[in-house]
Amino acid sequence: MPAETHPTPEQLVADLVLLLDLDPRGTDQFLGRRKQGGIGRVFGGQVIAQALGAAERTVDEDRDAHSLHAYFLRGGSEDHEIDFRVSRDFDGGSFSNRRVVASQQGQPILELAASFQKPEEGLDHQFPEMPKVPGPDELKSDMELRREIAGLVPSKFRERLLAPWPLDTRQVEPRDWLTSTRTDPLAHCWFRTVAPLPDDPKVHRAVLAYASDMHLLSTSTRPHGLSWYRDEIKAASLDHAIWFHQEFRADEWLLHVTDSPWAGGARGFTRGQVFSADGRLVASTSQEGMIRRARKD
Repeated sequence: MPAETHPTPEQLVADLVLLLDLDPRGTDQFLGRRKQGGIGRVFGGQVIAQALGAAERTVDEDRDAHSLHAYFLRGGSEDHEIDFRVSRDFDGGSFSNRRVVASQQGQPILELAASFQKPEEGLDHQFPEMPKVPGPDELKSDMELRREIAGLVPSKFRERLLAPWPLDTRQVEPRDWLTSTRTDPLAHCWFRTVAPLPDDPKVHRAVLAYASDMHLLSTSTRPHGLSWYRDEIKAASLDHAIWFHQEFRADEWLLHVTDSPWAGGARGFTRGQVFSADGRLVASTSQEGMIRRARKD
């Protein structure tokens, strides 16, 4: 098998950083790259991270993103690059706001609003401690788990199932995608990049934004015993929010704690907290998505 089919961890992470970078295309306009070898629908975390990057490029360097809210309008295609247009809605003494529209072939696929703040001192607290769960060194990686079931899933899923990822993810409560096991709508997942990232905090925020779309919506399907690998469910993100609380590194272990307090009306709602390994709450997340039983026909 050719060596290029086995990218190194450093190559995987370099490709991710390049994917989330943008090409300027005029005043407040940017072009987002396609994923190399991508087939099918664009991963939502990619569009969110690229849209955040577009907004960041239009604010002063002394202002950091502290929140974003995004709505998915249409599924994007990995056959095309993505156009981003930024509107500078507000620049105040401490805060700035930006709106971003992501489009493909003239059709909007995502709208995002982001807020930025000039760093300052203020009141400080957080919940006493992060959840007590096994550390990442005690858990199998998702790649190991995917390899274990690859031969048991329909062939159309295998290529994506076994594709190398720039993120190492390790679930405390791994799902059995081959059975109809029902579990509580609660999950804990460690993640980090498989190789070091540049020191730029914008890169680390972009990677967290990318990773945040990986496990939120699936938490809302846990109580229902349905599996994508058996074509039992159709799902799509509707909206997505992130609050960045304090500095972190996405190439060091982060714990994403997600729960789903409600699902109904073909929608599932999920919320999350992201902790650093030393227990600091570095970000909060939330997402609502469409979840439907797949029709037998």
